[in-house]
This record gives sequence, C-alpha cells and structure tokens, in this order.
Amino acid sequence: MSNTEDLPIPARALALSDDLRLAFKRLLRSMQREGGELEGGMSMMQYMLLALIHEQPGIGVAALARLQNVRGPTVSAQVKSLAETGLVERSAPDPQDRRRSGLQVSAQGLVMLETLRARRRDTLARRIARLNPQQMMALEAAMQPLLEIGQA
Repeated sequence: MSNTEDLPIPARALALSDDLRLAFKRLLRSMQREGGELEGGMSMMQYMLLALIHEQPGIGVAALARLQNVRGPTVSAQVKSLAETGLVERSAPDPQDRRRSGLQVSAQGLVMLETLRARRRDTLARRIARLNPQQMMALEAAMQPLLEIGQA
C-alpha cells in the first residue's frame, strides 16, 4: 500500500497552495497593521504564548518552546515577562522535576486575551463585511475545506 506522501502533487494543488499561502500572509500582515499595537506593549510572541497557555493549562516552558519552534531561553524570558505583568501564573514545581512548573493564564491575562481576540475578530469582520454577496458566499463555501486543511 502506498503512502499519499509518495504520490506526485497535482499542479493545481501546488498553485492553490501558493495562492493560499500568499493570501494568508497578506491577510495576517494587514490585520496586524489595522489591529495596531497590542495592549500594554505586549509582543506578538507574548500574545501567541498567552493563547497557547490558555488552550493548554499547565503546559511548561519547554513544551511551549517546542510548539512555537523557538529556543527555550527565548520562551522562558517571554513567560517571565508575562508573569511579571500578572498575565500568567506558575503552579507549584513538579515533584518529579523541580525545574518544571505548569503555567496558567491569570484572570487579568484572560481579560487581556479576550480583548485582543475581540479586536482581531472585529478587524477581520470589517474586512469581510466589505465583500460583495457573491464573494461572501464563496468565502462561506471555502470555510469547510479550509478547516479540513487546518486539521491535517
């Protein structure tokens, strides 16, 4: 039985992949510009770490670094900053490995995360609202395949 990764990729899929990557890149950049500064001088890296910690309460710094494909000391410094500003809390050290403590988003961090998410959602919703009805229908039709691509 052959693995699907061994099969040649159709030219149409390659072209759509290039177009989709470019569209996402442009969309992300424009949302970042329109969204303006993150609250309280928070960096995009800190925002992404805060979101990951919220999605995976108790996660450690090493696991965050692996998920973000960033060096441990870099993530450690960012987490330290988030903790100092009261956005993240550390749990008691792990009894098996005293160097590791789990991370949780604080109540203040959750408010910040929800504020930032709402701002990003609103920025994107404003862009979608400018589409004509046919474009909006095409976007709706594309949602399921895009979600499936994201799951793979």
